[in-house]
Amino acid sequence: MTAGILSPTNAVRSKPQRDGTAPPTVEHDLIRAHGLAAVITLLISAVFGTLVAVKFTFPDFLGGSAWATWGRLRYDHTQGILFGWLGNAFLAYLYHAVPRLADRPVTSPRLGWALFLVWNFVVLVPGWALVLAAPSHWLIAPQALEWAEFPLAVDVFVTLGLALMVVQFVLPFLRARVPGGLYVSAWYIIGGTVFTLLAYPVGNIVPQVLPGAKGAAFSGLWIHDAVGLYITPFAVSIAYFVIPATTRRPIYSHFLSMIGFWLLFFVYPLNGTHHYVYSAIPMDAQKAAIIASAYLGMDVILVVFNQLMSLKGQSGLVGRDVPLRYVWTGLVFYLIVSLQGSLQALMPINRLTHFSDWVIGHSHLAMLGFATFVAAGGLTHVWRLLPAARYHAGFVAASYWLLLSGLLLMVIDLTAVGLVQGELWGTTAPWIDSVRASYPYWALRSLSAVPLLLGFLALLGGLTLGPATARRPAPEDEAPAFAPTLQPAE
Repeated sequence: MTAGILSPTNAVRSKPQRDGTAPPTVEHDLIRAHGLAAVITLLISAVFGTLVAVKFTFPDFLGGSAWATWGRLRYDHTQGILFGWLGNAFLAYLYHAVPRLADRPVTSPRLGWALFLVWNFVVLVPGWALVLAAPSHWLIAPQALEWAEFPLAVDVFVTLGLALMVVQFVLPFLRARVPGGLYVSAWYIIGGTVFTLLAYPVGNIVPQVLPGAKGAAFSGLWIHDAVGLYITPFAVSIAYFVIPATTRRPIYSHFLSMIGFWLLFFVYPLNGTHHYVYSAIPMDAQKAAIIASAYLGMDVILVVFNQLMSLKGQSGLVGRDVPLRYVWTGLVFYLIVSLQGSLQALMPINRLTHFSDWVIGHSHLAMLGFATFVAAGGLTHVWRLLPAARYHAGFVAASYWLLLSGLLLMVIDLTAVGLVQGELWGTTAPWIDSVRASYPYWALRSLSAVPLLLGFLALLGGLTLGPATARRPAPEDEAPAFAPTLQPAE
C-alpha cells in the first residue's frame, strides 16, 4: 500500500541536490526565534493555568483584584496556549518544512520577521494585557467567547497574521514543481493555513453581530475549527513529516493519507454544534453535528492507523528518539481524545458529562496531550537539526516523562470528578454537594501542575542548554537534514 516517501537528500545550502541545483534557503534565525518564543510563552501560559487551578481550591488566592479573577486568568491561559505556544511552535516547524516540501524558500525573510513581530508583540502580548485590564470600550474589551477571548482590535491583527502566513507558506507550494506531486504534509499546511484564515473571523466577529442562539452556533463552529482546522492540520502535518524523516522509510499509504485529509476538512466544520446539544439551536443542526462527530472518529482511526503502521517494526527507534516518541505519544492521545469526543457528542453520554470537569479533562487531553506532544516532537526534531543549535537530549527526555506523568494525573483526575459531578447533578442533592465532592479532585489537579511546570522548564533547558557546534552532526538515531519529495517507493 506504500505510495510515497520522504526522500532524504542533503539540505545544507553549500551542497547541491541530486539535480545539481542548490537546495532552497532555510530561515534558521526565524526557526530559533519562534522556537524560543513558543517555549517561553508556554511557560507563561502554564503559570496562568496553574493560578486558575489553584483558585478552585482557594477562591481568595491572589486577593480580590479584578485582574486576578478566575475568568481573566483563564482567558490568558487558553489564548496563550493557542497563539503563544502552539502558534509559534507551528511557525518554527513551517520554516523548516516548507522549503523542503516545496523545494523552494519561503516567500520573504522580511515578511517572516514582520509576522514574528505581529504574532507575538501585536497579538499575544497586547492581548494578554487587555484581558487582564479589561477596558470597557467594545473595541478593546475581552470577548466572552470560547477560544475567541482576545478583543476585536486584536482580532484584526490575528487575521493579518494569518493572511501573512498564507503569503509566506502557501505561495511557495503554488509555485512548486515537485516531481510526483506534493507530499501529504504540504496539503495539511495549505489546508490549515487557508481554512483558519477563513474561519477565524467567523468565530470572532459574527457572534458579535448575531447575538443569542445564532451567534452561539457560529461561536461553536469556531471552537471546533480552532482545533480541527488550525491545530489538527499542523499537528498531523508534523507527524507525517517527522515519522519518515526519522525512520528513513516511506509512510504506509499515501492514498490513505489523502483520504484522511479530505475527510477532515469536509467533516470537521460541522462538529461545533455538538457543544450545544439540548440547546435552543434547531435539533436538525444538533443531529448533524452528532453524525459529523461519528464520521470524524472514523477519520481519525484511519489517519492514526496509517501513521502507526508507518512505524511498524520501529519500536526500538521510538524508544531511543525522543522527538519521535513525543510524536508517537501525541498520536495515541489523538486517537483516544477523538473517539472520546465522538462518544460524548451522543445525547445519552452528553447528558451526563456536559458542563462537568469531564469536558475539561477532554480538552486538556486534546491540547496538552495530542497537540502539545506532537508540537514538542516537531519542535525538538527541527531544533536538533539547526546549525549551531544548543540541544540537550537529557533535558528533552526528562521533559517527556514529566509532561506525560503530569498529563495523565490531570486527565484521570478531571475525568473522575466529572463523572462524580454528573451523577450528583442527576439526583435531588443540592448543587453545593457537588462542589464539596469536587474539592479533593481539584486539589489533586493543582498538584498535577508540578510535573507539568517542571516538564516545560526541562523542555526550555533542552533547547537552550547543551553543547553548540558549527554544524551539528546527525547521530545514527537522529534524522539528518533532508529535503523531502514525493517519489515512488522502491
